[in-house]
Amino acid sequence: MDLHPLRVSDETVTDLKILTGRRMDLVADRTRTVNRLRGQLTDIFPGLERALDLTNTGPLVLLTGYQTSAAIRRIGVKRLETWLRNRRVLRADRLAETAVEAAGRQHTSLPGEKLTAQLVHTLAAEVMALNQQIAEIDKAIEARFREHQDFEVITSMPGLGVILGAEFLAATGGDMSLFGTADRLAGFGGVAPVPRDSGKISGNLRRPRRYNRRLQRVFYISALFSIRHSDESRRFYERKRAEGKRHIQAVLALARRRVNVLWALLRDGRTYELMPPSAIAA
Repeated sequence: MDLHPLRVSDETVTDLKILTGRRMDLVADRTRTVNRLRGQLTDIFPGLERALDLTNTGPLVLLTGYQTSAAIRRIGVKRLETWLRNRRVLRADRLAETAVEAAGRQHTSLPGEKLTAQLVHTLAAEVMALNQQIAEIDKAIEARFREHQDFEVITSMPGLGVILGAEFLAATGGDMSLFGTADRLAGFGGVAPVPRDSGKISGNLRRPRRYNRRLQRVFYISALFSIRHSDESRRFYERKRAEGKRHIQAVLALARRRVNVLWALLRDGRTYELMPPSAIAA
């Protein structure tokens, strides 16, 4: 009974599955590379590793040129700032000051520093290349997603932008009739409890063991974003917290509520409005 009929997928949705899958691989590769970069930099220059946010472009550019405390001390703040500005790094003055300050606290050359510095340079360049690939595939995802009939409906939901919206289509196939109800969609996405009745015991609800983790991630992260950008979502979240729910429970409760809203929007083919048409008419 839990098997869905096999149907021919929309070509746009098929392309989005391929593109979003590739994006997930690239993001995972970037995360692993950043972690390796942090590990190598910590071995020779722990103060700089603590001072830099290696998810930003500026620090990565810095590490393609300078990796050791001695090299950064030699170049100094002014010349390092000029070097960074020539490579179009934003807030180059602040980054240069941070790097030189960290270098001033370390005057010891550690074993294997030269080889490790080369590895830091290589890893920083790899992260920058991955960032570029992700940016390019994001453009491809948006261009393809805009061709789908539900683009305006999905992206009108607070917290559901282009990437998460495309992942929603990729995870569900875009055909809501496959699920039948919003409850089944929520269960498939792991944000709704399922009955675990036994014998005379009924009403025993538990978190589902089998669900689409990719779709759950879409629902959960979009709910987090909506808390930041939607007053209505933030009030709902705060009410659940006041009721004694933990953070994750409150976010999942919000995600479950948002599934009902998204389901209704897709069913009716209309975009999200703070006040639904029926309430305005009343």
